[in-house]
Amino acid sequence: MSEQSSNSSSIGSTAAIAESVAESGPDFDALRAACNARLNGSGSHLLGPSPEPGPFCPGTFDGWLCWPDTAAGTSAYELCPDFITGFDPTRYAHKECGSDGEWFKHPLNNKTWSNYTTCVNLDDLEWKHNVNLIYEVGYGISLLAILLSLAILGYFKTLKCARITLHMNLFASFAANNSLWLLWYLMVMPNTELLQDSPARCVALHINLHYFLLTNYSWMLCEGFYLHTVLVSAFISEKRLVKWLIAFGWGSPAVVIFVYSMARGLGGSADQKIHCWMSPTDYDNILVVPVCISMFLNLLFLCNIVRVVLLKLNAPASIQGSCGPSRTVLQAFRATLLLVPLLGLQYIVTPFRPAPGHPWENTYEIISAFTASFQGLCVATLFCFFNGEVIAQVKRKWRMLCFSNRPRTNSYTATQVSFVRCGPPLPGEEKV
Repeated sequence: MSEQSSNSSSIGSTAAIAESVAESGPDFDALRAACNARLNGSGSHLLGPSPEPGPFCPGTFDGWLCWPDTAAGTSAYELCPDFITGFDPTRYAHKECGSDGEWFKHPLNNKTWSNYTTCVNLDDLEWKHNVNLIYEVGYGISLLAILLSLAILGYFKTLKCARITLHMNLFASFAANNSLWLLWYLMVMPNTELLQDSPARCVALHINLHYFLLTNYSWMLCEGFYLHTVLVSAFISEKRLVKWLIAFGWGSPAVVIFVYSMARGLGGSADQKIHCWMSPTDYDNILVVPVCISMFLNLLFLCNIVRVVLLKLNAPASIQGSCGPSRTVLQAFRATLLLVPLLGLQYIVTPFRPAPGHPWENTYEIISAFTASFQGLCVATLFCFFNGEVIAQVKRKWRMLCFSNRPRTNSYTATQVSFVRCGPPLPGEEKV
């Protein structure tokens, strides 16, 4: 009894979960009917040591599990339900029967209570919380970096070109995806009632989230195809190419997500539609196949891009003698490293997920969390913050702001010097 009181802070949350889940999930009416049949068929059998008839707690159904008649002063044990998110079905829940023949009542609400706190693996729960924290921090930092990149690229009109246009579309895709992931981790994951009810707004969030996740890959493919086309094809209309890539980058994921939504919404079973569709199903292959195709094509593009770069760099390197090849290899290696984050090739390792309980499972989860959540920061850093053209424009703007803040006399003098140097000479200036 003392153990129950000491855990009142943790068991209170479990009791709250029980109240919210009892109205959804499996067919609880069928579970209740099966429990009544079990109790009626058990006769006067008591669970626990009872050498002679005495007080006992009558069997009952608590909303999740069926508890049999239990002798006073003992506890009943049942396997944890497998339909509750976060519960380990191999663990046991228990329900205490007092010496007076009454089931234990929770000290906070004075209601009959079953102890399901043992159903949760606390170490595993803490580990998953830490992994989710990595995702939240990573997506938050990446979102800030992406929004800053979009602001910079949109502000400087001189940066407008086909390549920057593709970058901005890719950044917009990352910004939308990161925002929705943050909304999912902060608003949906902690809300057990929302996960169990699976309302339409939660399912819509799942669909939109995965749409923008697909757009990340489609725009990576567009970036790879553009770079490959510009390097390989000498004569091509970049303006027309960009229009086709914009249509493909936003349109192809819409087709895939529509097929996925219709297939899972109309053909999925009830178990496949719970928890806001977050449970893995066979319908996920509709999303996985286009992603794998995109990564495979980007890998081919990358290999051919490196091959073309090596061929173009090899000619001047041969003139330089023995120093040429090493510099060529270094430049190709640097180009490859810069292209990998843009084309998303690090996601190739995603399908090789270790089985649950594998020694490398935790390592895989950490690597996956970092690569997925911080990719936006990596792309924004390499292709905006470290971009030579962007740095030059920022420096130019900074010099202009500093120059405009100088005293008026200095500004007038600089204007006169500039006018004398660049404009036609004034009358009498030849005599100076």
